[in-house]
Amino acid sequence: MISIYSISALILAYLCGSIPTAVWIGLSFYGIDVREYGSGNAGATNTFRVLGKQAGIPVMLIDILKGWTATNLAYFIGVSTTGPHNSIAFTNYALALGIAAVMGHLFPVFAGFRGGKGIATLFGMILA
Repeated sequence: MISIYSISALILAYLCGSIPTAVWIGLSFYGIDVREYGSGNAGATNTFRVLGKQAGIPVMLIDILKGWTATNLAYFIGVSTTGPHNSIAFTNYALALGIAAVMGHLFPVFAGFRGGKGIATLFGMILA
């Protein structure tokens, strides 16, 4: 049975991934929406291409952190890691949270469902 906490954590992971870092940094500091230039994606690679290293590095690090944080939500919601069955359940749930963050990056609710390619967020999920 899926608990309300598990569903809430999945939604929170999606919302964490939905933070459009490239769009917000581009608009806040440069007055540029990176989705209108380069490849048209709201990700770290296009931010490097359009705005350079000074904007690309923070976007990449925050995108990696989004994936890492969302995947590690499993620790904070109390999924038990003791025993062989619970260990498998924990791993599966942590992966589901990471995938939710990647989906949030691909289709961010805060940016009209036009996001990046999810590479940095996926890397953060793998690091977790």
